[in-house]
Amino acid sequence: MLNFVSILIGLLSLVIVIPATIPFLGWANWLALPLIVIGIVVGALSSKDSGRNFCLIVLLIAAVRLTLGGGII
Repeated sequence: MLNFVSILIGLLSLVIVIPATIPFLGWANWLALPLIVIGIVVGALSSKDSGRNFCLIVLLIAAVRLTLGGGII
């Protein structure tokens, strides 16, 4: 059950992160980061790893976008 919740949190975060790849919308990644961390924690509490791994991939996408944009833009 926690794995399913982690995947849902990851999908919600992904919905925020994908539009944030557009220039001048990078600030939305800062809104997604706390959700992603919550998803990772919930996924770590689960007996399966797929939810946690999915949230880690979403975190990687958000982090790369923030790095390319200088952290703000």
